[in-house]
Amino acid sequence: MGPSKLGVTSEIGTLRRLLVHSPDSSLGKVVPSKAQDWLFEDIVHLSTVRKNEYDFYTKILMYFLDPEKIYGKLSHINSNESNREFYKPDNPNFHRSEKVIELQLLLDEILQDQDIRLNLVASVCAIESCSYEIQNQLHMLDGAELSKVFISGSLTDGRMLFAPIPNFIFTRDIGVVVNDHIILNRPAKIARTREALLAKYIFHNHPIFEGFKGKIIEIEDTSHHFLMPIETDVKKVTLEGGDLMMVSANHLLVGVSERTTIEAAHQVINVLFAKKIVDKITVVRIPKKRDYMHIDTVFTQVKRNVWVMLGDFSRKTINKEGADPIEKILESKRKVDQVTIIQFHRNDQENPVYYETLEDLLISISETDLKCSEEVVFIFSGNNEFPYDLREQWTDSCNVLALKEGVVLGYDRNDKTAEAFKAAGFQVIHVHELLEELESGKIKVSDLGDTLILMPSAELSRARGGFHCMSMPLLRDELLNT
Repeated sequence: MGPSKLGVTSEIGTLRRLLVHSPDSSLGKVVPSKAQDWLFEDIVHLSTVRKNEYDFYTKILMYFLDPEKIYGKLSHINSNESNREFYKPDNPNFHRSEKVIELQLLLDEILQDQDIRLNLVASVCAIESCSYEIQNQLHMLDGAELSKVFISGSLTDGRMLFAPIPNFIFTRDIGVVVNDHIILNRPAKIARTREALLAKYIFHNHPIFEGFKGKIIEIEDTSHHFLMPIETDVKKVTLEGGDLMMVSANHLLVGVSERTTIEAAHQVINVLFAKKIVDKITVVRIPKKRDYMHIDTVFTQVKRNVWVMLGDFSRKTINKEGADPIEKILESKRKVDQVTIIQFHRNDQENPVYYETLEDLLISISETDLKCSEEVVFIFSGNNEFPYDLREQWTDSCNVLALKEGVVLGYDRNDKTAEAFKAAGFQVIHVHELLEELESGKIKVSDLGDTLILMPSAELSRARGGFHCMSMPLLRDELLNT
């Protein structure tokens, strides 16, 4: 897989290339006693996640990004789903798309290099405190088998050498493309340390990123952090991709959350402004709660003028529109989770702009950055009805992925949110039906607009991440002025 173009200037430009990782055996190794340590709320059924859920993600991505790999072949692919050859990176019949790029395949390919293999084995063994014997065992494996061991923690005979990394499917958190640069993450949880290491080796060594030497940004830890008490997190530097959103060519959002710290946001601002990569950066600080995790679990963009978000942070909720005077007084005494929003401009860093609500910020992005003249519309999680708003936000109703402007993927279990999309004028269609119509030619990708594609999600949603989390866009078309 040779060098490729890289560039992301929005969340909604037509998606041309992205990095994904299909569910591997790691998901089937999560046990209840370790689930929360490994950032899961529950254990998932691996076979169901693969065949009944994630495989549909792969197929719909192919129709939008790489149709030659799938059009006219769907019935053949479906007839072989028992062995899933099309989806397995180590199988000769794997799709090997250069547009829907499998992370494990990139790892396989860099491990063909003897020096990289030696260095990465040593690094992983150091992180995992492996014995000398295990290190020698790893040296004997070829690249394809070694990549599977690094991800699953197990040899082909089933012996576990170290813990799996089941969160590898959430490629958004590995890094984010900002214009033509890549920002690599610094994970907040120990369970994701090996992910970050593997990603670092891939981005610095795979030929697909050959043209981006000097454009890969790694956020450094604070000076002399190793001398600080372990208990303190005042200067801790952790950054995850779910807290970075490239909303326009000159504007990046940085979330401060359970997983991304203030110090990391500070460093991102300093580095990107120094390199003149963007002109403004808005810090969106959300409550440090497992319910929210990253800013992309609270809101994502659907169109220039359409956003899906959690109503808890809306003007209506904060101002209690429609409430009688007594209710307003009583509710004002109740502590409500809110966001703090500060926008910094590269040429005037000492005079930041403050936004009172999340809606104010998103309206500003639509109108000022994206030059949108239409009224800005908000689609609320669970149709802003309690308790569905919170239930569906928990199962990633706000975490949608735009395949192109107005066409997004979301979970089918979020019924009330789907109703809210319909009320906003969107077509809502299940992926099973859409795939059949795309294959038959009744519908063309180019004809689709304002559509929520419902994806099966009974098991996948237990992993606590939606399709925005399960994607790292590498290339999107630039938005043209309207």
